[in-house]
Amino acid sequence: MVCTVAVIGAGPSGLTSIKSCLDEGLEPTCFESSDDIGGLWRFKEHPDPGRANIYQSVIINSSKEMMSYSDFPPPAHLPNNMHHPQLLSYLRLYAQTFDLFKHIYFQTTVVSVRQRPDFPVSGQWEVETERREGQREIQVFDAVMVCTGHFTQPHLPLNDFPGIEEFEGRYFHSWEYLSAEGLQGKRVVVVGIGNSGGDIAVDASRVAEQVYLSTRKGAWVVSRVGAGGLPGDLVGTSRLDRLVQKLFPSWITMMMEKKLNRTFDHRLYGLQPKHRFFAQIPVVNDDLPGRIISGRVLVKPNIREIKGSSVVFEDGSVVEKVDVVVFATGYNYDFPFLPSGLLTNGGHRLCLYRHVFPPGLARPSLAVVGFICNLGAINPLAEMQARWAIHVFKGLLTLPSQEAMLQDIKRDTSTLQNRFACLERHPLQVDHIPYMDSMAEELGVRPNLLGLLLREPGVGLRVLLGPCTPYQYRLRGPGQWDGARQAILTQWERVAQPFRTRMPCILFLLIILEMFLQLLWSPLVVN
Repeated sequence: MVCTVAVIGAGPSGLTSIKSCLDEGLEPTCFESSDDIGGLWRFKEHPDPGRANIYQSVIINSSKEMMSYSDFPPPAHLPNNMHHPQLLSYLRLYAQTFDLFKHIYFQTTVVSVRQRPDFPVSGQWEVETERREGQREIQVFDAVMVCTGHFTQPHLPLNDFPGIEEFEGRYFHSWEYLSAEGLQGKRVVVVGIGNSGGDIAVDASRVAEQVYLSTRKGAWVVSRVGAGGLPGDLVGTSRLDRLVQKLFPSWITMMMEKKLNRTFDHRLYGLQPKHRFFAQIPVVNDDLPGRIISGRVLVKPNIREIKGSSVVFEDGSVVEKVDVVVFATGYNYDFPFLPSGLLTNGGHRLCLYRHVFPPGLARPSLAVVGFICNLGAINPLAEMQARWAIHVFKGLLTLPSQEAMLQDIKRDTSTLQNRFACLERHPLQVDHIPYMDSMAEELGVRPNLLGLLLREPGVGLRVLLGPCTPYQYRLRGPGQWDGARQAILTQWERVAQPFRTRMPCILFLLIILEMFLQLLWSPLVVN
């Protein structure tokens, strides 16, 4: 019987894994190599190698209602898209509310995780840790949850950029970028147009002499601000929207691209990508078009070579006297503490059943949580993975045979490669609602839409037509939360609250009502 669980990492995935263990009566012990929680979302003036890092200006791309944990709505006063210290405060409040800190050992690095000699029978693991003072210890656990993420090992492909080693200026990976301090009056080239590349180009352009944004394939750029000024990820992300997209994928894609090009023509701005909109996670950036139209950011093609202080691009254009090159080229992923070959790399992804379980284990007692990406927030996905994995640990859910899991991974990988413009740096993209629903169905927590519409039409309509917020997965089944209905009914009030800085109460309430009616009767966001 599984009783003790080692949780590796105290970021968003690790915190929800600790809580999920406690909810199911298990005893979690979390090992965190740094001195605080937060993982990626804890800004550090002096980042440590091997740990995730962010820059000072980071604002989360997902709105607070979409990135919340399913039984912990964000405080109403928090802005809809939080600056990183505010997100860290939400995580800290979550940890304090559910008394998670007492289960976390800080400044403790996991050195190795290995199967015990009797593993086929016991399913147990020996976890060796090292304290900052150098003290080592080996403990035995019934199960292990790996929650270390995939933004810790910068990918710096210098071989793709001839001449970079002789570059007369400074170059570094975006992992090292903290702020625009020191870039005043400089000529800066940013390589890569993911979210980090776009953010850094905008941030640097406020002080630099000139910023050049180099991209191989372009990108679709979306704003955090959606229709009517609502958070963009709350509109067009309902279950009904998902159904229409599934029925008419080409039409929805075309309409979405037309909508984005009405905001600004991606081809005119030099950003038109080769892939269709839903084939890759878009760049979320409110300021990039304004920096391009003002000339503060100039979009350039891929770099052909670097000569001294000059950068030559594939179209033959040359930028001279470049001072700084920032490589926003993604991350490698590695789990050096795990047994060699356990997480075999299968092309663009790790060999993990449902992105969670290695299929080769005699006992499914090790799970990877949060090693995934989607067009949306990671927190709800990681929470659902943790809830599902713990039910597997306890024997309440049974995984298929190894052969069946390998076949499923093969089919999923084929879908991944055909459906998404999948890069090695982003190998784990999934469809948010279908992925969540598939696990929720097995757990018995998927919302019963028909039953809700018949018994509680107010809640049912919000589940069908409203944004697919995480609270939907606490309405029924294991882990059911009595506050889930109220969280759904009041989610628009929490959305509107941060805007209430100069309006009387009655106007505030009328705006909330208008927002809800708009959602019910307005056409799809792509129209």
